[in-house]
Formats: sequence, C-alpha cells, structure tokens
Amino acid sequence: MNRFSFFSFLVLGAFLFSSCGDDNLDEKTGLENNFHIEGQIKGAANQKLKIEAQSGQGVIEVAQTMTDGSGNFELDGNIPGMGIYSMTLGESGKNAVVLPLDVNDKVVLNATKETFAITPSFSGTKWAKPLTKYMVLFSDFAKKQMEQLPKIKDEAKQLEAFEALKKPIVKFTQNQIKRDPANPVNIILVNLILPADGSFSNWDPENMEVLRKMETAFQRAYPDSPLTGMISQQVAAIDAQYQANERMNSGSMAAPEIALKNPAGKELRLSSLKGKVVLVDFWASWCAPCRKENPNVVKMYQKYRSQGFEVFSVSLDQDPDAWKGAIAKDGLVWPNHVSDLMGWQTPLVASYGIQGIPHTVLLNREGNIVGIGLRGAQLEQKLLEQLAKN
Repeated sequence: MNRFSFFSFLVLGAFLFSSCGDDNLDEKTGLENNFHIEGQIKGAANQKLKIEAQSGQGVIEVAQTMTDGSGNFELDGNIPGMGIYSMTLGESGKNAVVLPLDVNDKVVLNATKETFAITPSFSGTKWAKPLTKYMVLFSDFAKKQMEQLPKIKDEAKQLEAFEALKKPIVKFTQNQIKRDPANPVNIILVNLILPADGSFSNWDPENMEVLRKMETAFQRAYPDSPLTGMISQQVAAIDAQYQANERMNSGSMAAPEIALKNPAGKELRLSSLKGKVVLVDFWASWCAPCRKENPNVVKMYQKYRSQGFEVFSVSLDQDPDAWKGAIAKDGLVWPNHVSDLMGWQTPLVASYGIQGIPHTVLLNREGNIVGIGLRGAQLEQKLLEQLAKN
C-alpha cells in the first residue's frame, strides 16, 4: 500500500498564471494572442473546444471556441510560457488531450470525435510529431494491457508481462528525450520512465542518464520557467535516491539495526540473524497488498529455510491485536515478528527509506543489503544467488 505517490509532479504540474484569454478575454486584459490552434474534428459539429491549465488557484480557462458544422475550428489565446495544458472537446470534460504548448506555437490538429483524446494527429510545432507518435504507442499499450493482463493470474508473471508490453513506448521515450532533450513534449513522455513510488527494482539505469540530460536541456532552454525549477528539484531527488539505492544493492552497506519487541514482549534484534540470508519484510495487518503477498513469502520461507533463509517481519501496525491476528490468520510461521506499534511514525520509515508497503529488503549473510523491493521471481533469483555463497 503506497504511503504517497512520490513521482506525480509532471502530469499536469503547471505554474501560476498571470493572465489568460481568447479573443473575448484579450479585449479585457489587453494581452496579445501568442498561440494558435486550428484543424478539424470530424463528427464533432458545433462542439465547444477549450484550453485549460492547472495552477495554484485550480483550473484556469485559457481560451475557448466552437467548431463549425463540419468540425473545423480556430482557437487563439495567450499563455505566459511553456507548460502543460489540456484541450477539452464538449461539455463533459472527459474528452480531453494534453498539450505541451509554448509561446508562438501554431498547431494543426486533425482527428475524429472518437479519436480526439486517443490518437489525434498534430503538426506545425517541434512537439507535434513525437506527441502524435507517443499517443499511437500509448493507445496500443493500453489496449494490449486490457486484453492480456486480466488473463494472467500470477502477480509476478503479470508484472513481467506489463514490463514487456511497456518496452516499446519506454524505448521511444528514451530515444526521443536523448535526441531532443529540450522539447516540451518531454514533460509528458518523462512520466513513463520515472521510478514507481521510489522503487528501483525494475528500473532501467539508462533512465537516470535520460532524466539528467533533459533537466540540463530545460535549464538552458527555459531558465526562467517555474516548471524547469520543478523538474530540477525532482530529478535531483530521484538521482539522490538512485545513488542510495545503488549503494544499498551493492552489498557494501550494512542494514540499519532493528531492535524491537515481538508479540510476547521479547526484544529481537536483526543483527542476531547474521550468518543467514534474511528478508526484512515491512508490512501491516491493514495493508491489503501486504496480506495478498504474505502467502508468497510463506511459500518461499518454507522452501528455503533449511538452506539458511530467514524472514524478519516488521509491522507498521498500531493495534497489537490486529497485528497478532494477522500473523495467525496468514500463517506467518517464522519466529521473527517485531513492531514498535507506531505505524508510519516509526523511525524505521526514514532509516530504511520506505515509501510504501509491502517493502522488502534482502540481506546477505554478513547483514549487508543486496536487494530492495524484490518480489516473486526476482526475489527468488537473488535469494538463490546469496544462498549459494558460503
């Protein structure tokens, strides 16, 4: 269960707008139109089109117009600078597409009413071609997810299938950002290569190089944009966590000591298990994903305990009865269960860099960290590697 979404900053993260306007609003504000969008949306006769943006004050309408009887339109407005804007067709607000607009953009958009938010065609700007390609790839990715993933019942295999399906669009994103790192479209594409909830277990190290290149390019191209500042801060945070993760997974960093009481009130120490390969499993009785994962941990413990494998379970519970009840109900038969019953306030959240639970940390026989966030086949493979070492 995720405590928070660590990398959600770029989806519609805009900045404080000083003004907005279309033809009518310009008469009131005195601002000149500095972007233009035109085109045709077949099957969308006499429909409202509007451009909106997120700001600290909520959603701001930038411009609006109406399509004619054939779905043709022209839309002009004023924006304070490069950013992420949404273009909505109709009154419901559900039929929308995200645009990385910049000052002086002249955009041509062609679509049908049905494909407007899925696979529209853009031209006229440097971001038009890559955004059009990205939306085709993303549509295919989403379609295959819906068709294939529900048929896979095993969670580990489902994750493997998801990663395989995502590869073409991730590779496109990596190549696009490396080829043109200052392109505004990158603030949309980059979401595909951000680590999920601070976990680097399935993360391609090439993504770090791509993020750094994009951040440097935006600093040069848009030095005064608040959005550039946001990107720089978040890339720095990701880089710091990535470097820490690399150190932890190298086997050179000792696991922080954990000395807490078990359900019977006896203090147990993680360091007492040196000489064994240990899975430190952070969980809680109230965490549905943790409870779902528990049977897999039980199976692995029963399979490898005779070879020197141990589980050290750390609960983020606050209710001792709920904690003890979940241990019994889920059949967590290993003896190493501890908790300070402080929930998310436990100091272990900071010392182990926990962003969400379940959170696993694999230790070698010396008590050093060799894997973080591992599950399923990845955990078993890493476990076997460590068990094979004397």
